[in-house]
Parts: sequence; C-alpha cells; structure tokens
Amino acid sequence: MQRRFKVILEWNEDGGGYTVTVPALPGCITEGDTVEEAMENAQEAITGYLEALKLQGKPLPKHDPRMLYGEVEVSL
Repeated sequence: MQRRFKVILEWNEDGGGYTVTVPALPGCITEGDTVEEAMENAQEAITGYLEALKLQGKPLPKHDPRMLYGEVEVSL
C-alpha cells in the first residue's frame, strides 16, 4: 500500500541543509544537506515512524492535517 505524507522543508541558516518535519507524524523530524537528501531521509524517517507505531499497536494516522501557508508582515 502506498501513502503520501506532506512534509515541510526549512532551510537552516546556521549550518546549512534542510530540516524536514512531517505534520501528520508528531516528532518525525529529519534533515539533509540537499533537498534530494532531505526527501530521501524523510522517506526513511516516515517508514521507521510507521513501523514503530505498528510495533506499539498504535493506529496509523488516517490522513494529513489540512495545511495553509501564508506570510504576515509586521513593522520592526
């Protein structure tokens, strides 16, 4: 069975590379030096997270949370 998960990639200003979080899987975080590496690592992290849920007898998430992306401008 195939399943898609939304991921968020954030550029790390300090050390470079990308941090990846998976909103549907709290605590599922990984990183990579490039977008490609970060996405590959995310696939591995998601697989491991889901395997751990199965081993613990916990249910798999039914769907990704609804997400919106926007920007807010503030005065400094």
